[in-house]
Amino acid sequence: MLIKNTSKVAEVILNHHILILPFEHFGINLSFGEKNISEISREFNINENLITSVLNLFLEIEPKDFTFNTVDDLRQIIIYLKNCHLYYIEEKLPSIEELINQITSINNCSEITLLKKFFSDYKTEVANHLKYENDVVHPYIEYLITLLENKDLNNENTYSVLVYKDFHDDIEEKLNDLKNLLIKYIPISNDQQIRRKLLFDLFEFDSDLNIHSKIEEKILIPLVEKLENNLKEYNATN
Repeated sequence: MLIKNTSKVAEVILNHHILILPFEHFGINLSFGEKNISEISREFNINENLITSVLNLFLEIEPKDFTFNTVDDLRQIIIYLKNCHLYYIEEKLPSIEELINQITSINNCSEITLLKKFFSDYKTEVANHLKYENDVVHPYIEYLITLLENKDLNNENTYSVLVYKDFHDDIEEKLNDLKNLLIKYIPISNDQQIRRKLLFDLFEFDSDLNIHSKIEEKILIPLVEKLENNLKEYNATN
């Protein structure tokens, strides 16, 4: 079901509970009454088309064209991504790690040790990836926004979003490896419930990471490239 600007938010969530996540990532409180997407977007000062595009991505419906051109859109995307990072670091990764620790405590075998080591390495890789985005990419974008707003279009920063584009590795691939290990090769006895909870967490994390990557690749990076090109054109003529 395609989500539109006229869709009632409460009905959307009742039909697709996974959409609680993107609303939370946007910083939108979960108390909607009978409001639709347009009304909520005005209340929280977020582009309604940006909200519906992200919600539809969660439902595996990808717009033919992402038409976001403003600095405000860019700011909202950064807020969304930063909230994703907090969710991953403070909630989702610790939850997965706790379940793996529970499995380890009741299953003492080499495969379980491998699972724990694999996740520990993966967690470090994800943390480094997010730290790079938080410490390098997002401040760079905020710097470009400041230049534009102050009408100081002389960009002296040598960094480029193309560097980020090349760095933007796929941290989802190793997550798939982890799921495969758990489903195909790791013998777990005594508690099937833990395996099920762990798999649910992994699949949810994988889904959110996938949307996170699409937002960066299809919305964030093209917007920043456009901003960089505007600055280059200005510098070339002044």
